[in-house]
Amino acid sequence: MQPDTTDLRSGAPLHDALLALLPLVGVWSGTGEGVVASTGARFRYGQRLAFSHDGRPFLAYEARAWLLDEDGAVLRQAWRESGFWRPGAGPDDLEAVIASNTGQSLLYTGTAGDRRWEIATAVATPAPTARVVDGERRLYGLVAGEDGERLVYATELAPGGQPFAPHLNARLARA
Repeated sequence: MQPDTTDLRSGAPLHDALLALLPLVGVWSGTGEGVVASTGARFRYGQRLAFSHDGRPFLAYEARAWLLDEDGAVLRQAWRESGFWRPGAGPDDLEAVIASNTGQSLLYTGTAGDRRWEIATAVATPAPTARVVDGERRLYGLVAGEDGERLVYATELAPGGQPFAPHLNARLARA
């Protein structure tokens, strides 16, 4: 049995079907900003993402976030999510299945481009006690800068009965 790895230099070789997702493999951490859809309140957060593999044709995904005050000190733990990113039917297609501690189970479909990944919900299913979310769109990209390569992303959220609106954006460095 091969253990999961976030390091392409060790562990099982990356499955050939994952070449479009290869740049995501690793651990990423940094900060972001968000907007609460229901109130418009803004917040800052820290986040850690991990994309790992075990040689099979999917990436395991885990994300943790925590709320920050104006000075960057941790206020409290926030949301967590985990799931799997998989190649889709076509060469640039991808799928992601992600569940969160807020009670959401989301199935995304999308495309992989040159150092960018765009996904949108195909199905959103809440637990019986969770808030309804009609959909979410996410755009991830790798950008190079003076401070090295960064994974940046932006999301739009459509809470139950509301249109899509900006929700989260972050800039993460490889840890």
